Amino acid sequence: MTSASAALKRAGRAVAFVPTMGALHEGHATLMRRARETGAAVIASIYVNPTQFGPKEDLSKYPRTLEADCTICEREGVTAVFAPTDAEMYTDGPGNVSTWVDESQVARRLEGERRPGHFRGVCTVVAKLFNTVQPDAAFFGQKDYQQLKVIQRMVRDLRYPIQIVPVATVREADGLAMSSRNRYLNAEERSHALVVSLALKAARELFLKGEQNPERLEAVMREQVVGASLARLDYAEVVDGETLERITEARPGDVALIAAYVGATRLIDNLSL
Repeated sequence: MTSASAALKRAGRAVAFVPTMGALHEGHATLMRRARETGAAVIASIYVNPTQFGPKEDLSKYPRTLEADCTICEREGVTAVFAPTDAEMYTDGPGNVSTWVDESQVARRLEGERRPGHFRGVCTVVAKLFNTVQPDAAFFGQKDYQQLKVIQRMVRDLRYPIQIVPVATVREADGLAMSSRNRYLNAEERSHALVVSLALKAARELFLKGEQNPERLEAVMREQVVGASLARLDYAEVVDGETLERITEARPGDVALIAAYVGATRLIDNLSL
């Protein structure tokens, strides 16, 4: 992969990178199209990274659809797919990592608090992927908002010469954010899952009417989720759009984030105010 990337650069091509865990959907395809529109050669990685899963999370159940994923990559004009094995990504195995990359500020709260070690695994694997692919730019969806901000901070702090390009969340026609985990939802759960995006919209509408108290905005989100019998709220917060810290007054650029279980499936989403 590194040799192929170097050859592209010698031929005068920039390299745009789309890292994924596979189970590709229209959200991933949108990232690829945005990358291709820059005129660069597009590299997509497909790797289910074990070090970002907690001991009680769904690593073994996570969908692995490499053949179908490659078909989507080909359709979207991807130049090359990098699909490494665990042995290639972790020399001594994922259970024996001795060197980690660990962002400790933006990752501290929210997902980081509820999923200890998650962002350490994310940063470590993304650093490895960046070192392997050597891209000029990398494209990340805003649905995983905290992940995007963690990666931006890592790139800044470690001086990676890579432009991080955020891409707006891609949604189903009814507003549900596209996610590989949506396929876990049965038909009834799928209808209840709409409460996640509806809660965010309710908070943003209230903000646009002049409400700046984050606690009131969060209360509106909680009320929405309580009304869906199959949904259980994990958190609903309005935070600073860069640091993800608590705020005392909501302003444009701050972000509402939510995580909720619908049945056994945990969904996350966000909207900028």
